[in-house]
Amino acid sequence: MFHIDANHPTPLYAQLERSIRFAIATGKLRIGEQLPTVRQLAVDLRVNANTVAKVYAELERAGVVETRRGVGTFVIAQPEESSFGRRDREKHLRELADHFIAETGTRGFSLDDVIEHLHSRRKKEMKKYG
Repeated sequence: MFHIDANHPTPLYAQLERSIRFAIATGKLRIGEQLPTVRQLAVDLRVNANTVAKVYAELERAGVVETRRGVGTFVIAQPEESSFGRRDREKHLRELADHFIAETGTRGFSLDDVIEHLHSRRKKEMKKYG
């Protein structure tokens, strides 16, 4: 269900967190569903269990999942519900977009280049996750 690429420059924990959030946002994981155990997911993805534990802990701090001792880790909220109110969410997204656009501009990419790449990336992600 979760995909990571060891050859990608993005750290594995960030890829895994994004993958879990995407699964929740797209309904592949629903509120109340149990995530794999830390150990099982680490084995499945061939990553260190500490990496998975770090991601679960971050998602728990963000209010997306909760860990019930001796039972497991469960989805308790959509990522956008737990992290920000609507106004704060828009502000945060605008700040991220401004930073991203400025950074890509310093590397010689136009806004059209960025939009084209993101559109292509979105198509690939949608195919990958169904």
